[in-house]
Amino acid sequence: MNRVAVGLLAAAVTAGTAAVLRSRPPAGPARWKRTNFRGREVDLLGGVAAAGGAVAGAVSAGGAAGAGAALVAATGGVLGAIDDADTTSASKGLRGHLAALRDGEVTTGLLKLVGISTSALAAAGIATGFGRRGGSAGSVPARAADVAASGVLIAGTANLVNLFDLRPGRALKLVGLVCAPLTAVPGATGRVAAAGLGTLAAAWESDLAEETMLGDAGANALGAIAGTALALAPVARVRYVATGVVVALVLLSEKISFSRVIGATGWLRAIDDWQRAE
Repeated sequence: MNRVAVGLLAAAVTAGTAAVLRSRPPAGPARWKRTNFRGREVDLLGGVAAAGGAVAGAVSAGGAAGAGAALVAATGGVLGAIDDADTTSASKGLRGHLAALRDGEVTTGLLKLVGISTSALAAAGIATGFGRRGGSAGSVPARAADVAASGVLIAGTANLVNLFDLRPGRALKLVGLVCAPLTAVPGATGRVAAAGLGTLAAAWESDLAEETMLGDAGANALGAIAGTALALAPVARVRYVATGVVVALVLLSEKISFSRVIGATGWLRAIDDWQRAE
């Protein structure tokens, strides 16, 4: 499929899945209702639908790149949905999950982090074609290092998009910032990025209207797609700079509040508020 067809398919599957889930919510509608930052009730099934659209879009992108993107997006979506459905654990962030592990508790959040990281590494090897990129023909360590860096980039981006899912539309805008320019890149990079944009387009209205939210399922799946598109960028410098930025932001999130920084920075606040419901 070409980029336009991939995007349209991802959007159609997202919208169709959302309609089905609204009519027949698994385990009942109450299981998927949450209260957002303004005290409004939102539905996490929109994020599950977005995960489905992201996976379908990745599969339609075709080839090894599409297979790798679909693998990590599906893993993020499934484990994210399990984490979404878990209302018992209060552990948040990497530090919180590790603290719970020291106390003998294996949280669904920790399982999600391990699962996404493992699948991201596998996806990097599949999508980027281990043995075909990086280093010289005989430089196995250089190629392995490139795949490892790509795995970090994919997993880190999935986590970062999830960390941004604290306000309506914020995570979607981050995905758009990554995927929109990458759709202009020919080949697999553009097709995988188009899967992210198509899913984003279908999820946009309900997310910004504070009817649904991505939750862990949608944010991790969409972040995995964006990360895979970045990992497929043909210029090595782009991939390495992106990896450094993503890792730095994830680490900073343990120390600072992104919402506080955005709220205190005029141009960031303007982007954050754009098209959000009053």
